[in-house]
Amino acid sequence: MTPNADLPDQNGQVSDAYTGNWVDHRAPAWSRPYLRLSRADRPIGTWLLLIPCWWSLLLATASTGRFGWYDAWIMLGCAIGAFLMRGAGCTWNDITDRDFDGKVERTKSRPIPSGQVTVKQALIWMGLQALISFGILLTFNWTTILLGVAALLPVAIYPFAKRFTWWPQVFLGIAFNWGALVGWVAHTGSLGLAPVALYAAGIAWTLFYDTIYAYQDTEDDALIGVKSTARLFGENSRAWLRLFLIATVALTALAIILALAPSANVLSLVIALGGAWFMGWHLAWQLRSLDTDSPENCLKLFRSNRDTGLILVLFLAASQIV
Repeated sequence: MTPNADLPDQNGQVSDAYTGNWVDHRAPAWSRPYLRLSRADRPIGTWLLLIPCWWSLLLATASTGRFGWYDAWIMLGCAIGAFLMRGAGCTWNDITDRDFDGKVERTKSRPIPSGQVTVKQALIWMGLQALISFGILLTFNWTTILLGVAALLPVAIYPFAKRFTWWPQVFLGIAFNWGALVGWVAHTGSLGLAPVALYAAGIAWTLFYDTIYAYQDTEDDALIGVKSTARLFGENSRAWLRLFLIATVALTALAIILALAPSANVLSLVIALGGAWFMGWHLAWQLRSLDTDSPENCLKLFRSNRDTGLILVLFLAASQIV
């Protein structure tokens, strides 16, 4: 497919893609516009969708004291599903936002506004990704399947949230942290207070990192009338981000206590709580480093949240081997 001649990059590379990413340099030329639709050249979103799944599964296995081969499949299945459903969700987002994206400097090089793919092609691509992901979901228990299907509702709503609320990041958090429920239910077969607290922690975390992300576009968003917490908070951003940081750590600690206090040994509980503590320190480092007037700084800090989430993954895993 021939890129639009008006693109800043005549190879069709999206402006905020990773330098040297595999999509733009190694993927077959015909597949690149579709992989760009799925944000495969910007993998941080897949990590942010996947990590709550792993949190939840590891918390569930720690609470029951067992981790088997099926749990290993749940981890792998969630990873594949996160890649596919993040891709389907981003494709849906680009379809619904195609008129806005063409007016924003950072997003006008995306495949639809730049003319690399048509809306019809994007719809077919979205359906294919969702269908494969549904096939993976069918390998889990029925409660998880129903929960996974229910996740489509917040995914469908999110792209429209910035049109009617100053808090679209809440809707993103609801959609992106659904895995905090799915991982637990896939292992235990039912919900509980611990995964609900973890889900709330994930939403607070999303409010933190996606507000930072939104500061890249505040000027363009103001011109076209798109709402965000970054525009809402303005000069008060640090106070709000500090509140989200505290909520993330407190709710994560609550989830760990609810899950592990009844049955885990003291050392396991302390190690798991250490994960929430060090995760909080990483968020505090982001807050100290933040420059809301620098899009480059905001993007760098947003991407660093992969490491934020993996800190808790590592501590939850370690809590099970002591």
